[in-house]
Amino acid sequence: MIGLRIAGGLLAVATLTTATACSTSDQSTHAKGTTAAAASPAAMASSRPTETLRTLLQQALPNVKGKTFTSAIVDFPPSARALPHRHGQAFVYAYVLEGTVRSKLDDKPVTTYQQGENWVEEPGAHHVLTENTSRTKPAKLLVIWVSNTGDKLKVDDPKS
Repeated sequence: MIGLRIAGGLLAVATLTTATACSTSDQSTHAKGTTAAAASPAAMASSRPTETLRTLLQQALPNVKGKTFTSAIVDFPPSARALPHRHGQAFVYAYVLEGTVRSKLDDKPVTTYQQGENWVEEPGAHHVLTENTSRTKPAKLLVIWVSNTGDKLKVDDPKS
């Protein structure tokens, strides 16, 4: 029950964040530009494309000292796959805006998520697989992080 309340609350915040990000009335509170996913030597050697991340909003939480709220759109071109990674001690919420994404966390089974479906990642989780299942259509996620202020949002596995 509490987990559903948290997920519902994050979805509400994500919806408001997306609506706010689309607004042109206060551009100063939004991160600027599009940041491509960091390309490691392994990623460059791979023939598969990788994801790109576009930050919508990054803001310290005023009532939770040392925590930052970040929302972003993560685009997966056709056949794109993210390198295995972690999100440090962040709590992560992902919502599929478009397409179909296959995901595997830690030792849990691989799960396929369609548009409108979502999942959460507990702090310290190992994201072993994230990929667009389509060879022809893009996929897009809205991702929310509640992280320690100053922490990297995504750290690729060193052996990837």
